Amino acid sequence: MNGFDISNLFLSIGQVWTEWLLQLGLSAGWVSFVNKLAGAVLVTAFAVGTVVFTIVGERKLIGRIQDRLGPNRVGPFGLLQTVPDVLKLLTKEIITPANADKVLYSIAPMLAVASVILIWGVVPFANGVMGVDLDIGALYFVAVSSFGTLAILLAGWSSNNKYALVSAFRVVAQLISYEVPLVLSLLVPVLLAGTMSMNGIVQAQAQGWFVILAPISMLIFFISSTAEVGRSPFDLLEADSEIVAGYNIEYSGMRFAMFFLGEWIHAFTICGLTATLFFGGWRGPFVDQVPALGVIYFLVKMFAIYFVHIWIRTTMPRLRIDHLLDFNWKFLVPLSLVNLIVMSLAARLTGMPRADAALGELLPYWGVLLGVNVVLAAVTLYVLGVVGSRIRRRQEAAREPEPAVTGP
Repeated sequence: MNGFDISNLFLSIGQVWTEWLLQLGLSAGWVSFVNKLAGAVLVTAFAVGTVVFTIVGERKLIGRIQDRLGPNRVGPFGLLQTVPDVLKLLTKEIITPANADKVLYSIAPMLAVASVILIWGVVPFANGVMGVDLDIGALYFVAVSSFGTLAILLAGWSSNNKYALVSAFRVVAQLISYEVPLVLSLLVPVLLAGTMSMNGIVQAQAQGWFVILAPISMLIFFISSTAEVGRSPFDLLEADSEIVAGYNIEYSGMRFAMFFLGEWIHAFTICGLTATLFFGGWRGPFVDQVPALGVIYFLVKMFAIYFVHIWIRTTMPRLRIDHLLDFNWKFLVPLSLVNLIVMSLAARLTGMPRADAALGELLPYWGVLLGVNVVLAAVTLYVLGVVGSRIRRRQEAAREPEPAVTGP
């Protein structure tokens, strides 16, 4: 006997809502439009509403990690600190530079937020509970997330400020560069699942999470997506100690807040995508009997990964721009290419198991894929050790003093 099915609940609510709209005299076309608009509002409300809680939670957690209290004045335990922060941004004057391209200058903040919220349209919260189950959900994610890069570039260029423009150039150098390993690592779960549908990728992990079969792909995806967000140690998009305030230096009030909001939503969005692609998404014990548990499983996995994201942000220092790009093009991109080729060959040679395959049939498949990752990781560490030793010897040789020249 199946338990409470959350997808059926949403379906029932949608049917009642549709019948009510039809009774109001709306045509079928308008009803469809209103339903899609309501779905978009719900997804937006979830993304924006989550920011209110994660801002306080992240500041408190960072405070504890750094041996301080964090917000503790406004409300019980400082939990209402976000309220005056939002009110302050709402009441601040919005200033537009006289020589700015006013159209692009105004569009950039909205595009930065929209590019992140649109990603949530294909993220499954439970079986059948999502905005839309696109057959090309993975491709949709890659396409939509690139709007954020365009928004920051527009902001820097349209502000008519040299510091904002320099920061916008950094966006081109950093974000577009890190999209390459991100896409290459994203292809591995698509390959293992045999589909680009986000819900299909979660369904394919019923017999084992992809983080077990492809841990290297998960690490590359998480690192690359963290660089896409522009947080520590990849926070060179702003780097206010170096280039004033970065691409958003000319923005104030709610326009500045929208860039801040887009970055914050993007932070836990990548954690939700990592949970969906590699940690089974909404899958978990008894989820087939009680589908409503899928939402809980998904949120727990997402915020567990979000904790790791905050931990990295708190402890890692900022990378220099040349080190950051060297790390991408000289390490992540070659590793992503080798990983994709090796995983493709391993999956092809072992053969994809059936959806109803028994444990005995799955163990050889799991063993081969996991073994390939272990070997690839060992080879990578060995190569890094050899290269590191060469660099260290070269640096030590450069520091050795020249022998003194003595007279006859």
